[in-house]
Amino acid sequence: MAYRFFDRDLSWLTFNGRILELAAQADTPLMERINFMAIFSSNLDEFYRVRMPVLQAMDKLGKLNSDNKAVDDVLETAQQLIMEQQQQYGKVFSGLVVPKLKENNVHLLVNQPIPKRLMEKIEDYFFAQVMAFLQPVELAADKKFFPENNELYFLIMLENDGGDEKIFVLNIPSIELPRFYVAKEQEQTYVLFLDDIIRYNLDKLFPDEKVKGCYSFKVTRDAELELKDEYSGDLSKQIEKQLLKRDLGIATRFLHQPGIPLRILHNVCHNWNIKSSSLIEGGNYHNLKDLFSFPVNLFDEHFEKWPAIYSRLDANRSIFDQIEQKDLIINTPYQSYDTILRFFNTAALDNDVEEIYVTVYRVARDSRIANALINAASTGKKVTVMIELKARFDEANNIKWANRLKAAGATILYSVTALKVHAKVALVKRRVKGRSKYYGLLATGNFNENTAAIYTDQILMTANKDLLREVELLFIFLARREKPSSPDLIKFKHLLVAQFNLQQRFLELIDREIGNAKNGLPASIIIKINNLEEQVLIRKLYDASQAGVKISMLVRSICCLVPGVKGMSENITVKRIVDRFLEHGRAFIFHNNGNPEVYLGSADWMNRNIYRRIEVCFPVYDEQIKQQITDTINLQLQDNVQAVMLNEHIQNIPVKTTELAVQSQHAIYEYLNKPA
Repeated sequence: MAYRFFDRDLSWLTFNGRILELAAQADTPLMERINFMAIFSSNLDEFYRVRMPVLQAMDKLGKLNSDNKAVDDVLETAQQLIMEQQQQYGKVFSGLVVPKLKENNVHLLVNQPIPKRLMEKIEDYFFAQVMAFLQPVELAADKKFFPENNELYFLIMLENDGGDEKIFVLNIPSIELPRFYVAKEQEQTYVLFLDDIIRYNLDKLFPDEKVKGCYSFKVTRDAELELKDEYSGDLSKQIEKQLLKRDLGIATRFLHQPGIPLRILHNVCHNWNIKSSSLIEGGNYHNLKDLFSFPVNLFDEHFEKWPAIYSRLDANRSIFDQIEQKDLIINTPYQSYDTILRFFNTAALDNDVEEIYVTVYRVARDSRIANALINAASTGKKVTVMIELKARFDEANNIKWANRLKAAGATILYSVTALKVHAKVALVKRRVKGRSKYYGLLATGNFNENTAAIYTDQILMTANKDLLREVELLFIFLARREKPSSPDLIKFKHLLVAQFNLQQRFLELIDREIGNAKNGLPASIIIKINNLEEQVLIRKLYDASQAGVKISMLVRSICCLVPGVKGMSENITVKRIVDRFLEHGRAFIFHNNGNPEVYLGSADWMNRNIYRRIEVCFPVYDEQIKQQITDTINLQLQDNVQAVMLNEHIQNIPVKTTELAVQSQHAIYEYLNKPA
């Protein structure tokens, strides 16, 4: 039979739909519902900026997707799915969130008039704060008006005494001002959208005209940067120049309030070069990712707090001596990230440390790690930082830190234009009594203390010289700033490095399980990953399923593998977990006839990760750590509360069970919190 594959974008949309399901879930606390709704909205904005341009371009070219399905069908299906999700979003927002807030004496005014008793306060706020940022533009007088990416606007229809019609665009300054306004009366709290404050004061802006219509809208634009491989200058300068153009990209969505007369809608779209296929009718309020900054915090309506578990390291001994004695692993956010910060801070101040190497993909805004590296470079240590300037939407922040590190004396490495460095590794070299010693971090996620508070990741701390010499070899290669032309020239025996041996080694590990199954030996594979797209590896998993290998997969987001199809993938299950923390770690467990091999790493199985990035996966050799990883992954496979199964129709199916409820993130927290 011909192998089947899910479309990557439709698969991702079902993941975002799962986030919306959590917002609607009865046992989700109110403030967490609001947070999930903000996440859903933010995710969808990024989809329109990053993926919708691809679908539209492929549709225009008449391309086929990975399952040989016409992309116009995929585009139409995606648009229909988004419309259904938006309708569900409106029901959750108006039918669940707003009433629940009211039960807590918080009145979020949605599509409601402002109470008269609040109007005096609202008018004062409008005159004193809001008016300073309003910039009405008459379209007939300014045909060069350009609606900026994801900014909020009103399209306003006016009529003068003579019956003449004018069309104005008015900005809603939700970046300059808070999106929400709070007014308190005794025990009642009223929350108003900035949009409505402006809407109900339009007569102050246009005193000589009659407002015949006022409709909100926003335009979302393509976010892709045009970076040229042949560019020979400073990559940071090229990116800075392109960032200035990012918000000027082609419009991929014109989201508007219902009711705009068609003649006006078509006229403005013609003037702004917006295609009719990008028109989407939504609600009255857009950019609901602003719910992240909802101004009222009901403290009893959050998830139960889980204080970070602190490592049992000896405060009186060097962290390097303790790593040398035994490998350590930190599981964020369950365990405190302070241990990782201690590693970098100690490296900066330890007199025996001579060299520090680290790859950086997304730097925290107020990064203590970057500050430690600056301190190290300032004191004369050799500090080499491979900083990825092409980390989407973090380019400007990464450039800022690159410049600061360079000014302190650090050596800054940039990847070549068409090749991202996504590996998460750090290496420290010390000279103790004339001997060179190596200490390293190998991680599944970014060295970023902010995301470490909400992303589940693993960071291995090791002094294994075999592993770390290969990390050093990787940095030697990265310093050349070239694409791998002859991967065989650099031999990695322990690390799996994309562009060199990662894909081939994973294929070999799957083949070994296939061989064991065919020989009547037990054979199984467990894979936890964020995204699964690359067809060579998926086909090999299909082959393994047909050979009788039991394959259990935890795939958070994109999944192009179709599970449970007789004759193709009946031995493969795919589970998706969405909970309070974002599942981010990648783990690969191969049964190996009772002698399991365990790998962690940065690499999803996406085309970009396999073919266009430098990724690192690494073996876990310490038996206790290997057991811990296996135990925590098994808890996730048992999840029957926050997990859903992905079926062969790309649907999220609740896990049916009569067994004891297992919420894996809570179970993992308790497991890691047990006394040693």
